Amino acid sequence: MFHQEPNGTDPLKKLSDELHQLAERFAERKVTLHEVMDVLGVRASGLLIIILALPFCAPISIPGLSVPFGIIILFIAVRFAFGLPPWLPRRLLATQLPPRFFRAVLEGASKFIGWIEKRLKPRWPWWTGSPAWLRLHAAMVGFCGFLLLLPLVGIPFTNTLPALVIVIGMLGMMERDGVAIAAAYGLLVVTLCYLGLFAGVMIELFKRAQHWLMG
Repeated sequence: MFHQEPNGTDPLKKLSDELHQLAERFAERKVTLHEVMDVLGVRASGLLIIILALPFCAPISIPGLSVPFGIIILFIAVRFAFGLPPWLPRRLLATQLPPRFFRAVLEGASKFIGWIEKRLKPRWPWWTGSPAWLRLHAAMVGFCGFLLLLPLVGIPFTNTLPALVIVIGMLGMMERDGVAIAAAYGLLVVTLCYLGLFAGVMIELFKRAQHWLMG
């Protein structure tokens, strides 16, 4: 799942190439996840997690996908966290992506991908080389998949922040970049603080409204 490319390759350039290939192949029709995984090949599960999270990192209008995408990300990441091989049930493999999905992802996230690809490289092998550490990092990705699937409608950045953690963390895991993984953990802390602050504000507003209604 988290295959490390040989020295001298550019992993994020390859991600861009994968997106271009998918955009050309599935330009005008719906496509199932099963077809996508067949095209992606050996790194299918890891790349699929990144691709499903990318739309929420950029201003792409694809409503109604955070719940199914979050479920798929959570499912794949949890299996790896428990040391199980990548696998998706038939129902999830039959999930359809809308026409021009990959073109929208490519156009919306290209600057973000380009910014990261200049900075990603193997670092901190003690943090990325142990299967136990990688399982912990996968659990982090799975937790953010859970946050992504929560129907927190109307709250700004509730999809964007977990998606950024997923993308940065997954790329760090696949390419053994411990700095990227550490950045993902830091962003996760920011995400939890943001959600906690918002929850605190909502609770306070509810208490004040209750107090006002009761006179």
